[in-house]
Amino acid sequence: MDQSVTIWCKAILFDMDGTLVDSTAVVEQGWAKWASRHGLHLESILKFSHGRPGSATMEHFRPGHDHAADVAELAVHEETTLEGIVAIPGAMEFVKAIQGHPWAIVTSAWRTLATIRVNAAGLPMPEVLVPVDEISKGKPNPEGFLKAAEILGVQPKDCLVFEDTRPGIDAALSAGMQVVGLLTTMPAEQLQHDLLVQDFRAVSVTPQGDQLAVSLALANKA
Repeated sequence: MDQSVTIWCKAILFDMDGTLVDSTAVVEQGWAKWASRHGLHLESILKFSHGRPGSATMEHFRPGHDHAADVAELAVHEETTLEGIVAIPGAMEFVKAIQGHPWAIVTSAWRTLATIRVNAAGLPMPEVLVPVDEISKGKPNPEGFLKAAEILGVQPKDCLVFEDTRPGIDAALSAGMQVVGLLTTMPAEQLQHDLLVQDFRAVSVTPQGDQLAVSLALANKA
């Protein structure tokens, strides 16, 4: 049976890749080249890398190596490959519906890449963008979400986060925020979260003064 819930908040924070922007093809192409070069299993890399900074993924699979050249090459690929980048279904409508209310993007991408991808997907650019190159610790550390809340002037408990990966969900929960998981990147059994939706077509929002009533048509976890 379908289940609907409503969450009240004062600000909405989004991850970018897999949450607002579908950049799957670009990301997988970049990691495929890196995996082939070092004789690594691509599927394992992709499963681990979602929601984490690229350098952290490289260090996980090749600990103790100098990753500077590989990081730079991956950056060039991601900044120059725009084909196939689109907004996640329903994201455009949802983001437009919350204009005039506090919102931000907190991403494991660096600022230049985040700006390129948001623009390529045709989405509005938030006033507050917290990229990985402007914090000391990326997801699953909560630093990025806490910084966004501070800049927006909203208490963490009054923030609602949309995320598509377990590291991102962990980061938001550690920040003391409400979290909705999107099944756009990982299946329900990997997200291991109670509030899950297929995409933003299952989400609607109604402004009520300085608050937002966000209604969710929850996904069937079976």
